Order: sequence, then C-alpha cells, then structure tokens
Amino acid sequence: MKKKVLLMGASGSGKTSMRSLIFSNNPASLTARLGATVDVEQNHVRFLGDLILNLWDCGGQDSFMDSYLSTQQSTIFSHVGVLIYVFEVESRNMTKDLEYYKDCVRALRKYSPEAAVFLLVHKMDLVRGNKVQVLEKKSKELRVASEDTPITVFGTSIYDESLYKAWSRIVHTLIPNAAVLSKHLTTLAAACSATEVVLFERTTFLVIATSTPSTPSTSSIPFSQSHTPSESLQSTQSTQSIPQSSTPTTSSQSTGISYTSDLYNGQDGVYDSGPHKMDPTRYERTSELIKAFKLSCARVREDFHALEMELPEFTAVLDELTKNTYVLIVVHDPSIDRRLKVKR
Repeated sequence: MKKKVLLMGASGSGKTSMRSLIFSNNPASLTARLGATVDVEQNHVRFLGDLILNLWDCGGQDSFMDSYLSTQQSTIFSHVGVLIYVFEVESRNMTKDLEYYKDCVRALRKYSPEAAVFLLVHKMDLVRGNKVQVLEKKSKELRVASEDTPITVFGTSIYDESLYKAWSRIVHTLIPNAAVLSKHLTTLAAACSATEVVLFERTTFLVIATSTPSTPSTSSIPFSQSHTPSESLQSTQSTQSIPQSSTPTTSSQSTGISYTSDLYNGQDGVYDSGPHKMDPTRYERTSELIKAFKLSCARVREDFHALEMELPEFTAVLDELTKNTYVLIVVHDPSIDRRLKVKR
C-alpha cells in the first residue's frame, strides 16, 4: 500500500534538511551541506512493512513552482495522501509564499480533495523573541490563507524534538490501523504491569502508537488551541538540551549512552498530570536520542540492537518487536522484575 506525501515550500525553507534528518538518519550538523532540490525528488520509504511512503520533495524555486501549478498540476497533485507545506518562520517573501501556498491548496482540492494538510513553520530556533507569540501570529495568517481547508500547524526546528513530534503526527494519519495498534499496546502494558508501552518505526524511530494512558495528560506543548473540530494548532517551544553529566548511563552492545531520567520521571519543568508526571515530550525526545545514539554506534562500527535502563525511578527496555518496529516498555513499579525482557 502506497501513500503519496507531498513536501512543498519555498526554496531554502528547510524541506530537504528535515527529510534528510528523519529518513536518512543524518545529523542536523550535516544538513548545511545539502544542496537545493532540483524539480522533484521521489523517495520510496518502506514503513511498517506493507506501508510505503511515496515522498515527493518538490523544489521550491519559482520556476519549479510555476511548473507544478501549470503543466505538471495533475501529475503533482493527484492521489495525494498528505500535503506538508513548509514555511520559514522569518521569510522575507511571505506574501509570495502565501500566494504559492494558496494555489497549491486549490490544486490539491481539485485532484486530491481528501488529502490532509500539515503546515510546518520551520526554523523556530532562529526566533529571538517569544516563540509562542510568533507562532500564533503565523498560524493565524496561515488559517486565513487556507480559507475552509482544515489544517494542522506545527512549529519545528531540526535542533530539537519538535520535528519528530510533527512527523510522528503526520505519519500517524497514514497508518490505517493505528487505533488497533494502540489497543494491543494497552493490553501488553497491562500484561506486564507497565506504566507505558511505545511503538517506534525501526528506521526513522518515529512514534507509531502508544498505550492508552490511564490518566488524561495535559498538552505536551506550551501553546495549543483548537480552532474548529477539523483544525488544530500545535507548537513546540522546547529547545532545552539533555543534561549529560548528572544522568545515569546505560549501554547497548559495547557503546555507552547517556540518558536522562527526567523523560519518564517528570523533572523537566512541564509534565503531564499522571501519577508519575512524565515529560510530555518524552516520545519525540526518545526518538531524537536513539537516532543520535545509533549514529554514534555506526561511527565505531557497532550495531544498535537493544537498550536497557535500570534507574531508581523506573526501568525501561527498548528492543526489537518485529523486523520493522521497536517497542519501549517503561515500568515504575519497583516490585516488577527488573530483568524484564521483550521476547522476540
């Protein structure tokens, strides 16, 4: 089953960098070396076995955009599952960017009326003032330009977990049985008395599904507002680095990884309202950390297979579940055997 994903936006907005970070496992420090996309670059990314993401990275130069909206319109905008349109937060050509965006939305509604639309206000790390206020202002501008089209807006940066949060949410809309997966994870959590079970895609380490929390949690973002039943606005402001010197260390194979207990012990300032007050950005931060650790393993010619953490506050096991997924099991109950393993 193929799902067509359009990645569009002005040249230099950061489309190729985020694609490289999410799907090619390149670190953010190397994205500056990437050149501009010429016309359309197609990539087929196998996701969860049978699901294949047909990712179309569309060059944002004016000549290409004009071509997409004229001679190539039916080719570009037909059979689209998701449109991801990237706006640079400090763009100096926002008026032109919005005109191209509105034209793209009209073409999308003509050829793929059921497609979901996600807007990424990117490079939020460059904002010097109040990020929430800046994103709110941009989002209002985008809602006006979108007219009646349902949209979801994320503030993103390649330097924090916000990009993983946005792409996990996007990919989640393409998974037909996501609710069933969450139900099974809830059953697994109950069977092993786990606080939480999280399913990750093997290559990208994007979050596929999580067990249903027993206690409703607060929003994982500083600014969140629903505008209509079909629209939501989400932003991520956190740019905090993971502390290294004071955190427990655990290992995978012969290589060590420094990992903070704050993610699952709620000591990072803002956390959910559950009994363990876990960090609401834990999924995205875990994705980011594990991807970085896998790169570290590759540099010393080691393979990443599994990760076990035994900390005073909780025990966590990350291991292969299927050939396409990893599962993370987190247990806070000290009476549970700390030798908990995930059976392959």
